[in-house]
Amino acid sequence: MHKNQLLERLNSHTAKVGIIGLGYVGLPLAVAFAEVGIEVIGVDLDPRKVEAINKGVSYIPDIPTEQVAPLAKSGKLRAANNYEALKDVDAVSICVPTPLLKTKDPDMSYVTSSLDALAPLVHPGMLIVLESTTYPGTTNELVIPKLVDGRFKVGEEVFIAFSPERIDPGNPKYGVKNTPKVIGGVTEACQEVGCAYYGQIIDQVIPVGSPTVAELVKLLENTFRAVNIGLVNELALMCDKLGVDVWEVIRAATTKPFGFMPFYPGPGLGGHCIPIDPLYLSWKMKSLNYTARFIDLASEINTSMPVYVVNKIAHALNDESKAVRGSKIAVLGVAYKKDIDDVRESPALDVIQLLEERGAVVSYHDPYVPSVRLEHGRKMESTPLTSEWLREADCVAIITNHSTFDYGWVVKTAKLVMDTRNATAGKRSGGARVVGL
Repeated sequence: MHKNQLLERLNSHTAKVGIIGLGYVGLPLAVAFAEVGIEVIGVDLDPRKVEAINKGVSYIPDIPTEQVAPLAKSGKLRAANNYEALKDVDAVSICVPTPLLKTKDPDMSYVTSSLDALAPLVHPGMLIVLESTTYPGTTNELVIPKLVDGRFKVGEEVFIAFSPERIDPGNPKYGVKNTPKVIGGVTEACQEVGCAYYGQIIDQVIPVGSPTVAELVKLLENTFRAVNIGLVNELALMCDKLGVDVWEVIRAATTKPFGFMPFYPGPGLGGHCIPIDPLYLSWKMKSLNYTARFIDLASEINTSMPVYVVNKIAHALNDESKAVRGSKIAVLGVAYKKDIDDVRESPALDVIQLLEERGAVVSYHDPYVPSVRLEHGRKMESTPLTSEWLREADCVAIITNHSTFDYGWVVKTAKLVMDTRNATAGKRSGGARVVGL
């Protein structure tokens, strides 16, 4: 009975949907549901986000304000900073962060807090889907005990599933609608309801056999990237010792039409997924007395890249008869990847910290990031990108290759450039000495 009623509300767009967490994952999801006419209530503990959404203003580059404003005005999209607003919703997606602790253990506090706050509001005929990336077994071991606790029959009265988020910030080609959505329900009924839920807004829904399978899907996707980036980062280290251009090697290898997929080296890994997700799997396997060797080795290589970059800068300065201590270093870009404003786990912050520890005078420019928080909460403001700033720098370090930067101008203006992204390829004549990975 509950299943059929919920399916009818979902398919007729009369259901109410709740989204917990209105960040890079939650806001696009909320907007997608509201755009098909479903009433959406977003919950976030950040009062600035709540105020912005209710005013029809977006704070995420991928979702323009022009898209949010009419939804807020019509009442299809609204936000609150308390969970009580979700008491009457039919379905809830939990999209809160799952970072790592300093010990590289999973920090499940955001998920746990959300589940604890949601538990008193769970009612018969409700669907709850966890989207936050986590370790395999979370849905069965954490979500069900906290939300159900013997009060309801899963698959008959309430419906629970896991569906990993696949948001790629700054990707102009793939968004919520055209990125296939994997979903694993606890029971067949949970699966059916979950597929109907996401089927309202997503072109292709991919059902899998269980929540644990769905949890592992996300971890495999990002472990694949982390391991291959670790491989190509190590290739960069080897090419440096061999005196070979790693970018030329990759370009040539990419001409093979089968059996090869290009990955590119860089100053380290950043973002909310790739540096973190594989370690969730590694952590879980340690509890089962198994060592995930590929994951641990890739993490070791990738996390060492900022140190390698700083050493390269030091050697380049030494060739100019300069020490790192007292040198002015201009960092171009601090976001974890180009053309976005996200600095989570960004290697640029590690590079800045390491340079300052060696006595360098560091400043940065990033058109997307007006300020950053460094170690101990210290705030650093973005410096205007001017000819004077570039000329005064003893070294300009390109850490994030934003499309807005004129790299030819940078090379012509600076004295020395450390290019960690191969952004100056084809633009290195008649100017600064350019050092790459």
